[in-house]
Amino acid sequence: MTHLADNIILLLAALLLIGVLSTKFSARFGMPALVLFIAAGMVLSHFVYFNNASLTQIAGIFALIVILFEGGMQTHMKDIRPVILPALSLSTIGVLLTTGIVGVFAKLILDVPWAESLLFGAIVGSTDAAAVFSVLGGKNIDKRLTSTLEAESGSNDPMAVFLTVSLIEWIQHPNTALWSLIASFVWEMGIGLLLGLVLGKLAVYLINKINLDSSGLYPVMAIGFAVLTYGLAAQTHSSGLLAVYVLGLVMGNSELTYHRTIMNFNHGFAWMMQIAMFILLGLLVFPQELANIAWEGLLLSVILMVVARPAGVYISLFFAKFSFREKTLISWAGLRGAVPIVLATYPLLAGLDQGRLFFNVVFFVVLTSAVIQGTTISPLASRLKLVGKEGPALSLMELVALGKTNSEFNHIRIEEHMPIAGKQISSLNLPDDILFTAIIRNNHIVAPHGSTVITPGDILYVLCPKTKREETQALFRNEPGRAAQSQSLG
Repeated sequence: MTHLADNIILLLAALLLIGVLSTKFSARFGMPALVLFIAAGMVLSHFVYFNNASLTQIAGIFALIVILFEGGMQTHMKDIRPVILPALSLSTIGVLLTTGIVGVFAKLILDVPWAESLLFGAIVGSTDAAAVFSVLGGKNIDKRLTSTLEAESGSNDPMAVFLTVSLIEWIQHPNTALWSLIASFVWEMGIGLLLGLVLGKLAVYLINKINLDSSGLYPVMAIGFAVLTYGLAAQTHSSGLLAVYVLGLVMGNSELTYHRTIMNFNHGFAWMMQIAMFILLGLLVFPQELANIAWEGLLLSVILMVVARPAGVYISLFFAKFSFREKTLISWAGLRGAVPIVLATYPLLAGLDQGRLFFNVVFFVVLTSAVIQGTTISPLASRLKLVGKEGPALSLMELVALGKTNSEFNHIRIEEHMPIAGKQISSLNLPDDILFTAIIRNNHIVAPHGSTVITPGDILYVLCPKTKREETQALFRNEPGRAAQSQSLG
């Protein structure tokens, strides 16, 4: 048993490392990393038998909670406020049109009843912003377009979930009244929105007021609120995904203690959940079953990309102030990803006859969308002249954290035996390219000046070139060869 556990741990470590390294490969070729995650799962399926749709759904829902929460926290209200109406139009009218058009073609191609064909349309109806921005990273595309795509992806997931669940209920209970579905939609979206707002304000208040022993606990508390929000929404039969996204919006646009620490944790955690979810998809797909529906899957995928999605975009944005070129890019940037995978498990667990068929076809839709659209979004944006010459400006901390500068931050605790202790900064004759940026003294931040005296117990933040790391540490040595303990923030 111990040997089996060791092998599983080793396998998980290998998958995580492969997933992380594959992001570098995908960025080089302009392809969303999810393709490589899926491929890793499919390769692994030759060695590990996995056919647990229930576990995949649970993992997928948890992954969506983390991804949407992180997406909401990264979204700036000042950016999406001007485009909130077109984004909502895309996430409602656009999703309905996409569902209907794909449903019609699914009826003809898959030869399934109308209710099931519309169910398939609902499953593939929403977009995945994480995949879009992974291939648009660093491109200076009009902020209005990226904000529209961001707001759409955060708000169309709840719509797709509602349509999927409602259609499954309609298939299992054909006598379900239309008015009850409409009332359910209003309740789910309204209560989900309210829960997100209320719990978002509560989370901000508690995180700012509570004094935890470790800064690493604040991100855990934030994730805890995200999971709590989804759970409470589920108990009230409202939209958990909408509630989580709104929670992220409220927290991300508020003054929040350890805001950057929470953001960095969420970003890494969201990546880990994406890796796990797409590998599970690859494991759950049986290659021998794909050959039988290959042409149907590819045909429906092409129809979604060149017919259904463009029609949904052009019609839902008919009155919006977007040019034809901008609408074209928005329609082509509708990559499918995490949500269709999770939704494809719903018919399986509901015991529908077409459950396995839909799951396999969804595999083709996600994969072809990522490969074809993902690798061509950037060239299309350039061809449509919607890309500037320079990418978006990064902040100082982002440049250092991403390693895109030749400088680094270090923080050093001042000890009594250090030669720098008790001296004014002006007397140190620092090189021009070594800068003291801040001092933490008795839990207060002190702005360093030439007359500032460095005292034992201070935590000194130093910005210096990477090539002068040794020279910087030499300032704090109390004897030859003995370096001060420092930690890089880069």
